[in-house]
Amino acid sequence: MCELFGMSASSPVSAKGSLCEFRLRGGLAADNPDGWGIAWWENGEFQLSKEPLPAHQSTMFENLCETTRSNLIVAHIRKAKFPPINTLNNTHPFQRVCCGKGWVFAHNGLVPDIVEMEQANDSPICWPTGDTDSEYAFCHLLSHIAQNIRHSPAADSSASFATVAMVSELIASHGKFNFLMSEGEYLIAYGHDRLHYLERRSATAASVMIVTEPLSAGEGWIAFAPGELRIYHSGRLVEQNQPPRTSIPEQANT
Repeated sequence: MCELFGMSASSPVSAKGSLCEFRLRGGLAADNPDGWGIAWWENGEFQLSKEPLPAHQSTMFENLCETTRSNLIVAHIRKAKFPPINTLNNTHPFQRVCCGKGWVFAHNGLVPDIVEMEQANDSPICWPTGDTDSEYAFCHLLSHIAQNIRHSPAADSSASFATVAMVSELIASHGKFNFLMSEGEYLIAYGHDRLHYLERRSATAASVMIVTEPLSAGEGWIAFAPGELRIYHSGRLVEQNQPPRTSIPEQANT
């Protein structure tokens, strides 16, 4: 059921070894054969490459493992379930512009109810180009972020983080919802039931990798608590939220 890979670091670094291990889980080391994608921050914007092909067979992905240097990466390998259709438009990560920033998003899990919920939104910030519940969930999150900024234009980033936490809980209550999301500065990770992180620190540098399943043994990977939101900036944790499971009102149409 799909797998996620994210990295945030204090300076551009190579993730060659970890990305190579992750690539093999796209149809060889694990049953995720239905596409792959990688978004990385470079020269002030996200670069995005993806194919609706098994990651372990992709020459493009293999080359990117060798050449990518970045301080922020979001990657995904897909097991097609909703819908079970293998196309480029259904391949993660997804990319949209919202509130003057370019966002990327990748999801693991199933939340089919979100399709009808977002279709009922009278003022969507974006509309999916594919058919996945994941892309509908992405647009749903962005609609809430945009609504929050419209209502409180002077609010700082922490206000949007609280919105993401609240809406993530709502969406997760309709299924399984693990995701990575970024606007180029922060790496936002929500672990409904299946995410792990590995932090590294030195006197001069910091980094974190976030994955669905640990890529290596004996390195100290830590599982997210159920419903945990972790937000990193330059490899350092800046926000953490483990809200109680409560019923959250749906977004009002405006």
